[in-house]
Amino acid sequence: MFDSFINDLRRRLQGDLPGLEAQVGMAPAFRPRELPDAATLEQARKSSVLVLFYPLQETPHLVLMKRNEYPGVHSGQISFPGGRVEESDLDYHDTALREAQEEVGVNRHEVEILGELSKLYIPPSGFLVQPVVGFSRQRPDFVPDPSEVKEILEVPVSHLQDAANRKQMDMPIQGGIRKNIPYFDVFGHTVWGATAMMLSELLHLLKE
Repeated sequence: MFDSFINDLRRRLQGDLPGLEAQVGMAPAFRPRELPDAATLEQARKSSVLVLFYPLQETPHLVLMKRNEYPGVHSGQISFPGGRVEESDLDYHDTALREAQEEVGVNRHEVEILGELSKLYIPPSGFLVQPVVGFSRQRPDFVPDPSEVKEILEVPVSHLQDAANRKQMDMPIQGGIRKNIPYFDVFGHTVWGATAMMLSELLHLLKE
């Protein structure tokens, strides 16, 4: 089951990506639907995340992590392992693998890259994120970095595909204004914002 899932995903990633049209399916209503202009993208801080699949009892899973609380716009949020591109990184793939090893203990040498999802600009932090998709043939021996990671979430793909786990809620944003946002309910955790938008494109790709 896992091998066929990976082979199918590899094939789909080689075709045209659904991009913004799929991303906005899980975007907050207050987020602009259009792409930022070229100047904004040029000045954006570059980063990369790893969308890592692995088998658990032959069932495809992916890993998310809950960030620690800290002064910043992404404090306490659920995200993929990842972070800022460093000068020593060879490319986006290198960044994603390095960050995943540092944050959740994934052995980068056991990860095979399948492709990429569409880049996503995050206005609150000014990051342009490249999601890199990969897989491991066995469950990684996760070791969270206690300075960055509060909890590791191992999520069956089927859980994300279940429409019952796509919900909406009112959430306070800057200025104390409450806005309605879509989110994935992952075992009681709220996965919203950029991570939900990346997952939305991934799930759209899987059902095509």
